[in-house]
Amino acid sequence: MNDLTPGTWTLDPAHTSAAFTVRHAGISKARGQFHDVEGSLEVGQGGENLAFTTTLKTSSINTAQPDRDNHLRSGDFFDAEKFPEITFVSTKVEGDKLVGDLTIRDITKSVELDFTYEGAATDPFGVYRAGFTGETTISRKEFGLTWNAALEAGGVMVGDNVKIIIEAEFTAPASA
Repeated sequence: MNDLTPGTWTLDPAHTSAAFTVRHAGISKARGQFHDVEGSLEVGQGGENLAFTTTLKTSSINTAQPDRDNHLRSGDFFDAEKFPEITFVSTKVEGDKLVGDLTIRDITKSVELDFTYEGAATDPFGVYRAGFTGETTISRKEFGLTWNAALEAGGVMVGDNVKIIIEAEFTAPASA
């Protein structure tokens, strides 16, 4: 990653996806994403010592189902009024692993993401950009997201494991 300019890079929300999948009714998966995303990337000398910070606004959740989105914003899940943000602050990058503190509903847990540097390039407008992908699976119950409903045939409505996929694009510091 020695092609990364040292300094503070800004997350480009128009070219970033913060998505998730979770088992629904034990037979399929529900998918969604957060549209209001902010963040930065600190790059040290030589493109090393990367540090990521990301904030997702819980009110921006979108699963393409308005009723489900409103339920996810409610106190049963994210409680968007009381807990308006989900945050991730990296603590270290070790090869293809990104480790950091994920906070949901004021509960912070260390998580490890499979991490890929996708490369860097200058776009047609002269802006230098870099892309990264991170994936992990968390237990939603560990973050206080415990609502569920029993199914008549057995099992529950919402699975515990949530797969998170972040595809992030950052723009280089203005002085670059």
